[in-house]
Amino acid sequence: MHPLECVKRSTPSVPDEHEEVVLGAASWMKTSQETVGRNSTTITGFILLGFSDIPSLQYLFFSVFLVTYIVTLAGNLLIIVLTLADPALHTPMYFFLRNLSFLEMCYTSVNVPKMLGNLFSGDKVISFNGCAMQTYFSFFLGGAECFLLASMAYDRYVAICKPLHYPVVMNRKVSTGLAAGSWLSGFLMSFGLTGMVFILPFCRSHEINHFFCDIPPLLKLVCGDTSRNEMAVFMVAMSFVTFPFMLILMSYVCIISTILRMPSGESRRKSFSTCSSHLVVVTTFYGSACIMYLKPNSSYSADTDKFLSLSYTVIVPMLNPIIYSLRNKEVKGAFWRMVWRRRFH
Repeated sequence: MHPLECVKRSTPSVPDEHEEVVLGAASWMKTSQETVGRNSTTITGFILLGFSDIPSLQYLFFSVFLVTYIVTLAGNLLIIVLTLADPALHTPMYFFLRNLSFLEMCYTSVNVPKMLGNLFSGDKVISFNGCAMQTYFSFFLGGAECFLLASMAYDRYVAICKPLHYPVVMNRKVSTGLAAGSWLSGFLMSFGLTGMVFILPFCRSHEINHFFCDIPPLLKLVCGDTSRNEMAVFMVAMSFVTFPFMLILMSYVCIISTILRMPSGESRRKSFSTCSSHLVVVTTFYGSACIMYLKPNSSYSADTDKFLSLSYTVIVPMLNPIIYSLRNKEVKGAFWRMVWRRRFH
């Protein structure tokens, strides 16, 4: 008997929303599965369960995430426009900030639109290729952000610890190279991680207990023992997260040491204010990412992972432009200069 037929026969007369999701996707899955043998692992898609276990809150989640998504796009786009339009912000620091804002717009657009569609329509199906692409771009952009934050930390290190050499060390060529290297590092990391997961045979279920195609819940659907695969993913993720984090840590050790040796309190406050926004962003991003991907497999919890994933896929991209605009006098000054130009011209 086909596994999905078992679901149909065991379904009570009044199915809840989660069961309707499975039944609605059953016919779509069955067509492709009937063409292969009983032990085959060839599939064409998955079912993203998302938040279907709390059906009464589906439209509330949709409204909240839609507003958050719009605010994220608008805030990050505003940062890009301000740093491009104001000549005073044509510095390496704001060049990296433009890259970060563009990255955050792309990152949140990988998962949130699909999640919004699932919440609004109730259609939880995602194709196999669509799932692979979602995983790839999530890790591509997440890895790029790790190295971009490290590049920004290095920029602050040179600005505070070697101010006289800053124009020479952080010239356009170096800044562009660091940004390009960050994007390339994310590409290489994601290519390896995605390839390691999607060459595996999936046979346990088609239901992903998550709102997007993330690696930990995907590995739960793989046939046989996945301990080696999980260890490989863990090692790759740890290396690509730990290396830029150590660069950031060493940069801030030097920065704090230099600030504490400054003679006046005003100099210390001014120097620390130039890197405080970056430090807040690093803490929120790395905090949630490390808890999510570097924790032991024995502590895996689908509900906890969903919450942590929301923090760095939805909340952090929205907070970044707020953090940089509220704590940065130059960005606020550029905003009001743009407003006055628009008002009087």
